[in-house]
Amino acid sequence: MKVYIDGAFHEQADAKISVFDHGVLYGDGIFEGLRAYGGRIFRLEEHLRRLQQSAEAIFLKLPMPPREIGEAVIETVRVNALKDAYIRLVVTRGVGDLGLDMRKCRTGAGLFIIADHIELYPEGAAEKGLTVITSSIRQRSPDQLSPAIKSLNYLANVLARAEAARAGAQEAILLNREGFVSECTGDNIFFVYDGAVYTPPLRAGILEGVTRGTVLELCRDELNNPVVERLFSPAELTRAQEVFLTGTGAEIVAATAIDGHKIGSGSPGPVTRKIIELFRRLAASTGTPVY
Repeated sequence: MKVYIDGAFHEQADAKISVFDHGVLYGDGIFEGLRAYGGRIFRLEEHLRRLQQSAEAIFLKLPMPPREIGEAVIETVRVNALKDAYIRLVVTRGVGDLGLDMRKCRTGAGLFIIADHIELYPEGAAEKGLTVITSSIRQRSPDQLSPAIKSLNYLANVLARAEAARAGAQEAILLNREGFVSECTGDNIFFVYDGAVYTPPLRAGILEGVTRGTVLELCRDELNNPVVERLFSPAELTRAQEVFLTGTGAEIVAATAIDGHKIGSGSPGPVTRKIIELFRRLAASTGTPVY
């Protein structure tokens, strides 16, 4: 594997950044996860737009215009001769000192890109669905740190996933400060009830996921299922006929048990399966060409 770092490619074993980078010292940076399907990068422009918005929100000047970052993403996939890949795009504050003052990061922002394969969940999860718990860790509220910022500060997510693993589950749901469902550790969440598809609104404290947005489009344009964005409690999920999660890494995967409650039949339901089919068809036929 070759890794892009600040304008040059390095072999995986030689891909290194400074221990004084504020991304390492303080989680001071942002990232995007992207996917390539069949030699095309899915929704590249949306990811670059969100990267720009995250950078502006934390007063971080990108090291190059988004268009050039997109070209670097494409080249990273090409150099690694990949057609299907998960791509991690990271921008850090850059090299500074041991203090918090971002003005000390005089080298400017650092940029690295990794193109590889990813498997978030055990083999067979796409067919069987996931076991999920409700985490004791609460989602940060928007008055602490905007959920629209896809920052390197992912400790709450990591701890919630560890809590799921200790419980023998594959994923965890984070509730917001008011006790409503927000999102999972790496995914947005949806449920189906009486033909309608429900998902938390942005004000619940969630990331505006690119895959989430794609699913909303598919429900509205390709299916007859009405879509409702509203707050809901964990209890509503256990009464749902179907629950599914969406994310670039996860793609679309059913949750078939939550906190010990079987969801629907205990296997991915018809609406979830149809959305997966539509998503795969869309991902295979659209995107920014790599080759």
